[in-house]
Amino acid sequence: MSFDKTSTADEVIAGVDLTGKRAIVTGGASGIGTETARVLANAGAEVTIAARDVNAGQRVADEIKAHVAPLDLSSQASVKALVDAWEGPLHILINNAGVMAPPLTRTAEGWELQFATNHLGHFALATGLYPALAAADGARIVSVASSGHLFSPIVFDDIHFQWREYTPWLGYGQSKTANILFAVEATRRWADAGIFANALHPGSIATNLQRHMPESELERLRSEVGGSMFRKTPAQGAATSIYVATSPELDGVGGKYFEDSNEAKTRQPGEFSGVAPYALNPETAERLWEVSLTTLG
Repeated sequence: MSFDKTSTADEVIAGVDLTGKRAIVTGGASGIGTETARVLANAGAEVTIAARDVNAGQRVADEIKAHVAPLDLSSQASVKALVDAWEGPLHILINNAGVMAPPLTRTAEGWELQFATNHLGHFALATGLYPALAAADGARIVSVASSGHLFSPIVFDDIHFQWREYTPWLGYGQSKTANILFAVEATRRWADAGIFANALHPGSIATNLQRHMPESELERLRSEVGGSMFRKTPAQGAATSIYVATSPELDGVGGKYFEDSNEAKTRQPGEFSGVAPYALNPETAERLWEVSLTTLG
């Protein structure tokens, strides 16, 4: 079956039965996370929405007959609480939540907020849930990255902007590159346990993620990256996450990056699409994993 940028999550999952499967969707209380959770639940999965705003999460959960769990990815204590409370296997982990381009903000540990939330929080969640994923006998991790990874590789010498000038988009790009590298290394380490991770760009969707960015800034970015940027609906924006999470075509496939429900090509000069080679580099992925373990202590 061939899909493209106009495909919806419902179209992508057609014919897939998730009865007996258990899924966690971080950031499932709004945006494409809500649509992702709804589509998984409709296909028969037992879905847990992990959300910072538990009340918003509960409203969505009630509507789609799902569970809700509190999760603030910028707080390692919050991540640990979810991990400790989880019981039984986990078949699908969708690392969807994120923060984009805020003013410079640091966590209690002094970590830059975007890297702490988008990467370290999800890294701690996935590694903490490893036993549950391994128990699923064929688990998938979906790492929601972005074309924003093209803004920056991982700057290992100063990940948290202690010395270099903070630029919101460099911080965002670095964190999204980390999301892709995580999928590469998680697959290398965990494939033998039946766990495969892939990353994706959902497309440009108007959601709460852009709350730190005025519309004028969005327009400027669009003009810089080649004029008109196709704006997806939430149903279209969730499609690639659902494809990566459920498509039978991806059984045993990991460490890759997808756009518009297809594996992305390598970025070409002058284009703001495709995947940067640095985001799939296995040596960089292994280095980031080790740095992340050290950072988390």
